[in-house]
Amino acid sequence: MNIYLAGPDVFLPDALDVGRRKAELCGRYGLTGLFPLDNAVALAAHDASLQIFRGNEAMMDRADAIIANLTPFRGPSADAGTVYELGYMAGRGKLVLGYSNDPASYVDRVARFETITSRDGLLIGADGLAVEDFGLPDNLMLIHCLELHGAPLVTPRTAPADIWHDLTAFESCVQIAAQRLQRQAT
Repeated sequence: MNIYLAGPDVFLPDALDVGRRKAELCGRYGLTGLFPLDNAVALAAHDASLQIFRGNEAMMDRADAIIANLTPFRGPSADAGTVYELGYMAGRGKLVLGYSNDPASYVDRVARFETITSRDGLLIGADGLAVEDFGLPDNLMLIHCLELHGAPLVTPRTAPADIWHDLTAFESCVQIAAQRLQRQAT
């Protein structure tokens, strides 16, 4: 059973090591972790970005499930590429799981980046636009996608000291995937 390992982990300076650690955790539960950097791509090629896209989509097609790292990346919300991958897998009826090492609500995350005010019963960001406020840890589409097509978002009670290398929440997702996929196989 193959698990696509999505997330901004691919941008870490030690991305290959993180991918290896995640794949090893999957292996302990009888699963095969498919890490996006396992694809061989010539980064200097004129179509490198398209090669990456096609390689990742092919991996997702081979996968039985996705575990998405939805820890906020370069802002208050999850990485855009990871969000696409989560939707791609959900749209294909595959098991979708996700975790975030930041347990804060979306509103609290936005407030880290800009001033939020209240106007006419709405929260308004510095740009004058409403800030989604359902008490959820990220956009409602992500949270309900997980709930309806897999399992609720896994978060720690408090953020770990190293949000990019702590794999406790990830391992919880691996356990859920192993249980669900083994149940489906029998």
